[in-house]
Amino acid sequence: MSTDTSVPRPREPDVDLSDSALVRGLLSEAPHVFAVFGADGRFARVNSALAGLLGAPAEELRGRAPAEALGADLAGQFDAPVREVLERDTETHACLRFRSSSGEERQWAATWFPLRGAGGEVAAVAMTGVDITDRQRAAEELRRNEGRYRSLVESNAQVVWITDARGRVIVDSPQWRAITGQSEEEYFSGGWLDAVHPDDRERTEQAWRAALEGSTVFDAGYRVRTRASGYRHFDVRAVPITENDEITEWVGANTDVTAQREAEEMRARLTDQLSAAALRTARLQGATSMLAEALTVEQVVQVIIDVGRSALAADRSAVALLDPDLGTLRVINNAGMPDVPGMPREEIPLTHSSVMTMAVNSRRPVFAETPQILRSQLVEAGAETEEVDNFLRLTDEQAWVGLPLLAAGRALGALRFSFTRPRKISQEDGVFLEALAGQCALAVERATLFEREHRTAETLQRSLLPDRMPVVPGLVLAQRFRSGSRHVQVGGDWYDAFVLQDQRVAAVVGDVMGKGVKAAAGMGRIRNAMRALALTNPPPAAVLTGLDRVFDATEDEEQVTSLAYMVVEPGTGEGMLALAGHPPPLLVSATGEATLCDGEPGTPLGWPTTRRQFRFCVPPGSTAVLYSDGLVENRKRGLHAGLDELVSVATDAPPEVVSSPHMLLDFLVDRMLSGYEQDDDVTVLAVHVPFPAKGD
Repeated sequence: MSTDTSVPRPREPDVDLSDSALVRGLLSEAPHVFAVFGADGRFARVNSALAGLLGAPAEELRGRAPAEALGADLAGQFDAPVREVLERDTETHACLRFRSSSGEERQWAATWFPLRGAGGEVAAVAMTGVDITDRQRAAEELRRNEGRYRSLVESNAQVVWITDARGRVIVDSPQWRAITGQSEEEYFSGGWLDAVHPDDRERTEQAWRAALEGSTVFDAGYRVRTRASGYRHFDVRAVPITENDEITEWVGANTDVTAQREAEEMRARLTDQLSAAALRTARLQGATSMLAEALTVEQVVQVIIDVGRSALAADRSAVALLDPDLGTLRVINNAGMPDVPGMPREEIPLTHSSVMTMAVNSRRPVFAETPQILRSQLVEAGAETEEVDNFLRLTDEQAWVGLPLLAAGRALGALRFSFTRPRKISQEDGVFLEALAGQCALAVERATLFEREHRTAETLQRSLLPDRMPVVPGLVLAQRFRSGSRHVQVGGDWYDAFVLQDQRVAAVVGDVMGKGVKAAAGMGRIRNAMRALALTNPPPAAVLTGLDRVFDATEDEEQVTSLAYMVVEPGTGEGMLALAGHPPPLLVSATGEATLCDGEPGTPLGWPTTRRQFRFCVPPGSTAVLYSDGLVENRKRGLHAGLDELVSVATDAPPEVVSSPHMLLDFLVDRMLSGYEQDDDVTVLAVHVPFPAKGD
């Protein structure tokens, strides 16, 4: 073997490695590990320091390959560097790890370099190494301390804690123990979780385990039991500390956020209370608005049902009106009562103990949040225990509300709301319900008066309209009167047709503005005056002039009345027409052509003006149609648009409809009202002049 060597640091050119003294000194005395490997990779020289680490005498190692003399783990630390130097003719570095007899692992920084022969070829490989264990530990501790400091800064810690990579506590936290009162032993044994509130414990543990398994930042919030046995809110954040892409420990910090949480909870409670109050106010305002628009008792009941469902989440809502003469409550909507055998659903005697009768008899609200409470109330009110128990056994209801409907201290009836689950009625709910009952009482009273007046006005209106049209040769009269819906007050529409002394026929359609009994009465006065004037002096201008004088003498100044009045001769259709602020008549020819009369519209009755009349002819086969504004005008359609639509609809009438005044009126009314909500009376009068019969 050549002794010409090339090593990383300068050497004296006359150094002879075969010098036995030098070699012996290096092999036995040097504190660093040293070895020489032959070109075959076997140990050629091993100093005592390395032999001690390998656990074998140097003599036994010499001439043997690492795989033959050492275990697989140790052999691998030598084989790879030796092969690299031999194959690539280069210096290489590696870290050797040895475990001492005491089990301590130590690290050696080793350098591997080629030893060359006389021809410059790699004849052997030398290895030297130095122990860097202490230096590495110092560096690791420094990095760990730096990581801890960085984590504490990032987490703005108040209570700091440290665990190993598996989540086990490894450093004491006096702050934590001062808060919780735990001993050091309890804390180190994993007892930190015992201090977490039981309701938060499982969630917190799962989140901590998930962070450990996923190597993610641990962010959580939980309540901690304090030394004084109270609880405080903490936010916690823990971050993993890594080295060589491996987590070595976790550093966390707990921040006491009790004051913040309590303030948030207080704000939330106040917000909820304000929101609930605003919602109740909005619901009451909405109910009041809907009740104000309800004209009939049926509409009031529907509003109450809707409010019960939306505002109270009631499963059933019922309204009953009191009949003081019979001493009973008449239930308006039977569907709002439970179907329980033996329980009255339509007529409830005041002597029968129920939620509604208790409310009416006591003039106070009745709240029963559970069946037990209702049972106690009913029995106290005089109900038979067996009867009450039978009802509670058969019904699916679990909570009840009964509200008296009072107007000026007088009972009008009662409301009943029920729930198929127990329902807590708060003080705020009670205030809302009492206010709702007050609004319902006013609406019921108003609707009752409206229906009574509506029936009176409708009876009066019907009595003043002619039962039948006169039968006149050479003329066909037809009429249609469609009252506004039963939810609309009776108006002052009227029509009339009668034969004059000269055998001509007078036809009139009028409209007394207004609603109710007053409008119907005004209509009757004008109609009677109209007949009297027409029978004595029939020309339209004279009749309207006379009506102006009657109007001034009998009607209020604010009253507005319009009419269209025509006189027509049977057979020829020749006639005269006058308008008093009324829509113009429609003329439909025998061929279906429709036009509006272009005569002077005039002013309503009672307005100072010179009344004029003009010629108006209904040729044979044609039909003149007089009508009230309810046919052409409504909330969604203006008068001018309605008149244009009337002409268009009449033009589209089929021939068989045009030839029949009865069919024509049905056609016009149906088409003009289609798609619109009728909000006024509709009065239509047709004057049809038929073609002369053959032979006449």
